[in-house]
Amino acid sequence: MDQITDTVLMIRPNSFRSNEETAVNNYFQHQGDDQSIQEKALKEFDEYVHELRQHDVNVIVYQADKDRDTPDELYPNNWISFHDDDKVVIYPMFAENRRRERDLTILNQQELVIERNWKITDYSSIEEHGMYLEGTGSMILDRQHRKAYCCLSPRSNEDVFEQFCKDFDFKPIAFKAFQQVGDNRELIYHANVMLSIGESFALICADSIDDAGEKEKVLQSLRSDEKEIITIREDQMEQFAGNILQLKNMKGERLIVMSAAAEKSLDEAQLNQISAHGKIVSVQLPTIEKYGGGSARCMLAEIF
Repeated sequence: MDQITDTVLMIRPNSFRSNEETAVNNYFQHQGDDQSIQEKALKEFDEYVHELRQHDVNVIVYQADKDRDTPDELYPNNWISFHDDDKVVIYPMFAENRRRERDLTILNQQELVIERNWKITDYSSIEEHGMYLEGTGSMILDRQHRKAYCCLSPRSNEDVFEQFCKDFDFKPIAFKAFQQVGDNRELIYHANVMLSIGESFALICADSIDDAGEKEKVLQSLRSDEKEIITIREDQMEQFAGNILQLKNMKGERLIVMSAAAEKSLDEAQLNQISAHGKIVSVQLPTIEKYGGGSARCMLAEIF
């Protein structure tokens, strides 16, 4: 199975704001009542789509339903993921207002239905038991080596994670990652802010894994697959330097997508390491990052 794709799904937002239901455990997110948040987010979104298309990435844009109050709808990778053999997975979500984002009419989009026979696995009913797993936010998938990495949190339940891995033939690698919040070390809400896996590299904020044994377990697993390990600091993670994604374009060229804030936080040596694996494509997402608590990778649902 390919690790990267040239096609992504993006959801154009209608009601973006700082989501009060996710702020309880997303420490990257800030509260605010800027009346122009939606307008600014829409501009950033459209410019992001334009930039990807300028680099020959196939971007499928879906316009969200205006009647649903779904402030995080532009982060589709949390509720849906696409896999080989037309498999689709639907996930259980922590925040009640995020559960409204699940919209299977997306699968009827003209660009998605050509020669497709979707096979859907739906874990969403597990929400009734207070257990959650938020897609490729919660999990980083090494599709080539059939490994899945998950940092456990209120949004990423180990039992659900292991069930996914059993159903889809991944080896589960679970751990806890932390960030500094005031005087406390708090669990990081999603793995995809501290870890990204490409074809031949892994970018990781290893210092966020406080337990030495768990840290070595993760690093050793990555080394065993001959990934070049690129490490970032916690302050760089706070600027979303871990929230990156390797894509290819329709010419087969490799790209590394990240936000401008993430790129700015990285030093020359790190940028050189990353650039060896693809051209860096950075986009301005200040409003989305500040009020949504997610960045460039969170906005992309890869389609294989």
